[in-house]
Amino acid sequence: MQADRDGWITRTWNGREMKNTICTVLFLILSLAFAGSLNAQQTIFNVPSADVLDRGKVYGEIDLSFKPNCQEALCRFSSFVPRVVVGTGGNVEVGLNVTGNIQPGADSTTLVPAIKWRPYSNDKGWSIVVGDNVFIPVRNRSYNIGNYAYAQVSKSFKSGTRVTAGGYHFTKNVVAANASRAGGQFGFEQTVNKYLNINADWYTGKHAAGYFTPGVAFKPHPKVTGYVGYSIGNTNFSGGNHFVYTAIGINLN
Repeated sequence: MQADRDGWITRTWNGREMKNTICTVLFLILSLAFAGSLNAQQTIFNVPSADVLDRGKVYGEIDLSFKPNCQEALCRFSSFVPRVVVGTGGNVEVGLNVTGNIQPGADSTTLVPAIKWRPYSNDKGWSIVVGDNVFIPVRNRSYNIGNYAYAQVSKSFKSGTRVTAGGYHFTKNVVAANASRAGGQFGFEQTVNKYLNINADWYTGKHAAGYFTPGVAFKPHPKVTGYVGYSIGNTNFSGGNHFVYTAIGINLN
């Protein structure tokens, strides 16, 4: 163990400890799915959606974000994020993201357990969603633990349009060095047909999550959803702060 610059006691994790920790958290989440009264973390691209999995349903997703940082004809992924989400009833869902898998550069692997609750919805298309993500760095740690909390309102229309608006708060160091961040989060979803959606979402603010991402979601199979978007930074666009976002999600049951 060692003390960091703030005086907190931290430890260096080896590969086996990190693997065991990930497996333990996954086991606990999957156990809750079939034995408890919770549900999972689905998103538009990055902003949480108003959807909540039914009890016992399991959803897996892999997000790949990359940009043409090509050196000697080699283009590298900049981010790889696996996610599992489970439905446990009561309009609540839990999930686990593993973030910080970045190439090129040193990984800053972080476990992010998440919970999302929809306390209200009605037959007129209105719904309220609140949620919380806890950030637990386990490799190349720059902070000890962090949090992202949010609340949002969504409205669905008969035209197939759904709009979302809400607010967020990230604690110190999660998305900005030595600072917390708060602001707005917004989403737009337009159903074209049963195979295709036009989507967009946006986090306001100057920080690591501050992006506008438009794109499409498509369903080549009833249990499979693909996502393709382009994330545009709120700052320094001309300096290269933009990248391609892709993902594939699978309903496992």
